[in-house]
Amino acid sequence: MKSPRDVIIRPVVSEKSYAGLEGNSYTFLVYPGANKTEIKEAIQQIWNVRVRNVNTLNRKGKVKRTRLGTGKRPDEKRAIVTLAEGDVIEIFEAKGP
Repeated sequence: MKSPRDVIIRPVVSEKSYAGLEGNSYTFLVYPGANKTEIKEAIQQIWNVRVRNVNTLNRKGKVKRTRLGTGKRPDEKRAIVTLAEGDVIEIFEAKGP
C-alpha cells in the first residue's frame, strides 16, 4: 500500500481548476500508476473529507523546440475530485490580505 502523500503529488493551480471550486471539484497532479480508488482514499486520509467522485486524465507532454533541437515536457496524470456537499479543502481557498 502506497502512502497517501506518494499518490497525491500536488494540487493544480490554474484558472480552470479554480473555476471548478464552485462545483466542489478539486484538481490534483497524481502518481501515474495510481487508480481511482487509491486517489479517493488518499484524499480522504490527507484532508479528512468525503469524496463523491474521481475522474482521471492522462496528459501527454508537449514537444517543445529548444536551441539544441527538441525537448519533451513530462507526461502527467491529473485527478478531478468531487467532494460531498459541505466538505472543503482549505489549501484552495483564497486568503485575503
